[in-house]
Amino acid sequence: MAIYHCSIKIISRGGGKSAVAAAAYRAGENITSEYDGRVNDYTRKGGIVHTEILLPENVPSEYADRSVLWNAVERIEKNKNSQLAREIEISLPRELTREQSILLVREYVTENFVDKGMCADICVHDTGKGNPHAHILLTMRPFNSDKSWGGKQRKEYILDTQGEKIYDKKKRQYKCKSIPSTDWNDQTKAEEWRSAWANVCNKHLELANSEQRIDHRSYARQGVQQIPTIHLGTVAHQLEKRGIRTERGDRNREIEITNKRLRQLKRRISKLQTWLNKAIKIKTPPTFADIVSDILNQDNGKNYNLKSEVITMMLEFLQENQIQNLTELDDKLKDIANRQYDIKKEFTPIDRRLKTLDEHLEQSDNYFKYKKFSDEYKALKKPKLQEKYRAEHRQELSSFKSAKSYLDGILNGHKTVPTQDWKAERLKLNADKSRLNGEYQALETDVKVVNTVRKIVTGEIKPPEKPYKQMNMKERMAWGKKQADKHNAQRTHTPKQRRDRGGR
Repeated sequence: MAIYHCSIKIISRGGGKSAVAAAAYRAGENITSEYDGRVNDYTRKGGIVHTEILLPENVPSEYADRSVLWNAVERIEKNKNSQLAREIEISLPRELTREQSILLVREYVTENFVDKGMCADICVHDTGKGNPHAHILLTMRPFNSDKSWGGKQRKEYILDTQGEKIYDKKKRQYKCKSIPSTDWNDQTKAEEWRSAWANVCNKHLELANSEQRIDHRSYARQGVQQIPTIHLGTVAHQLEKRGIRTERGDRNREIEITNKRLRQLKRRISKLQTWLNKAIKIKTPPTFADIVSDILNQDNGKNYNLKSEVITMMLEFLQENQIQNLTELDDKLKDIANRQYDIKKEFTPIDRRLKTLDEHLEQSDNYFKYKKFSDEYKALKKPKLQEKYRAEHRQELSSFKSAKSYLDGILNGHKTVPTQDWKAERLKLNADKSRLNGEYQALETDVKVVNTVRKIVTGEIKPPEKPYKQMNMKERMAWGKKQADKHNAQRTHTPKQRRDRGGR
């Protein structure tokens, strides 16, 4: 089925990236970077089914060549941390043919980017494994009317109350501020582009007579009472495909089980809500206290085949919630549904933080586990001994280096690894999660109680017939005929069929 995926990121020289290399990789071409002289040869890359470059009207026509375009971008950006390109990655609906998908991407890119002044490099990938998608590389600078590159921003002097420029004595220049020349980097643009992709995608799905639709909003914004799964990533995905369980895969399976239970509870609440609406319109709501009292008076509910603990739960539920009629029961059901939604919202940040803490603790364990190998390696003075030690303990040294790099990135200069704090926080979050699970179980119990009350009120649960010994002759004859009809209905073979099979 069609799924929504639209990620936006920046390709920056400060992050060690190259616009030329990114374009060559996504298009499967061989392009030499004039900036650093590196040859980027990805001609053996498979799964590339379509590439094209779309240009605004005020852009030189030679930029339709991928090598010319992105080398020009690398030349115009001078800083070592320059933002070179913006990449938008989108998932294509499998309900559309390849030609329909290309038209869809072209329309989306033209309306939202090219018409706004950006050059767009489109590459559609499809390896045939059910994940068709497109990479869109966009330029970050506008073009002037003379087809030259424009500036990303312009400077504007800061004026005082008299409208005069303010001189900064320390910097020996007038104070000024930078004004972006376009709104392409506004935070609102990401939401606008994501929404536009959902709209144009749904338009093409409708044209293709497909009932599938996508939505760019999160489950919470859609009002969908469901916990989102986490992204597996390439490594975990490949391991799961080979039947190897991963921590991320287990977490997603746990989320799927929780979502299934949430959906079941939602369906049960919906059925009860429908019944309540009909009951409220049809007749005056009865008093539940009288109904439960009648059940108790009939041999403590035995005539209804109800266990004493069930009746006790019903009484406690009705008394604790002060429910006397169907309207009040309807209000209680709404409260249950609202709390169910609140639990779902509380689950999401807990799972997200637990995932982060698990990663912190895993890297911390690796750091302390393999630190002795790093210390022993540094203690060796001779290069030959170091080389031999490194060959024997390559995996341990690599694991320590990776863990140290990870911890350096999250500790922000602090030298102490707060392992105990992380464990304590994880313990607290797991306790919170257990509490939410317990509350969820209580919600399920409440719904079961309400369902039992509903069945008694509507007559779905009826007292059984009298015991046989207490029946008169007429009742016994009627009971015998009913049992015979029931027995005949369960027979699977006629007498002739039994004779043919060798039976009596």
